[in-house]
Amino acid sequence: MDHILIVDDDPEIRGLLTRYLGEHGYRITAAADGREMRRALATSAPDIILLDLMLPGEDGIALLLDRDLNPKAHIPVIILTARDETEDRVMGIELGADDYVTKPFEPRELLARIKSVLRRARHLPPNLAPEAVRSYRFAGWSLDVRARELFTPDEVVISLSGTEYRLLKIFLDHPRVVLSRDHLAEFVYGKKISPLERGVDVLISRLRQHLGDDARKPALLKTVRHEGYRLDADVEVEY
Repeated sequence: MDHILIVDDDPEIRGLLTRYLGEHGYRITAAADGREMRRALATSAPDIILLDLMLPGEDGIALLLDRDLNPKAHIPVIILTARDETEDRVMGIELGADDYVTKPFEPRELLARIKSVLRRARHLPPNLAPEAVRSYRFAGWSLDVRARELFTPDEVVISLSGTEYRLLKIFLDHPRVVLSRDHLAEFVYGKKISPLERGVDVLISRLRQHLGDDARKPALLKTVRHEGYRLDADVEVEY
């Protein structure tokens, strides 16, 4: 039974989601603020977190920035908020959220989003299954598939969000191949994006920062004008 942690200061929303998602076979833990969220995370790791942005005290963005969601556990996060500004959506994605749902929302839509995010979080193409591939090596870097950790050439560990990990993995699976923004969005988010949304570009920027890749003259993640992005490196796979 999948475990959902709901973090929202509105008792009506907590009650509604607890009943509705519980009826659909999920185990639910509800928290009203960051403090209760931390207590819940200290006792058990949920499979997914529904996180409200507008919380008393520390808001959802602050909690994501604080990394108390334990990135090494790779817990996917869906942000819930009444704010529907593009900058808020981009910020949530940039900080590692896996999806963004605005209030008021239809519970059936949220349920579908939860199922989609859980599928993406657990899905690995057959040739990338943990029992088949252990790690990738490229340009002195390495990605441990089982631990989902990125190692610098000096063996320093860099933690990746779920979306950053999936983006890097698809590049490593298709080295020196141009991948369109639509293709990357489908793989990372499980949906198409509008031409105005910058989620993929923001993730590319974050990956470049992790890899020490100069955005003005990138050596690894190169921009192919009007087409997409390409990982310009040879990749070795360890089984």
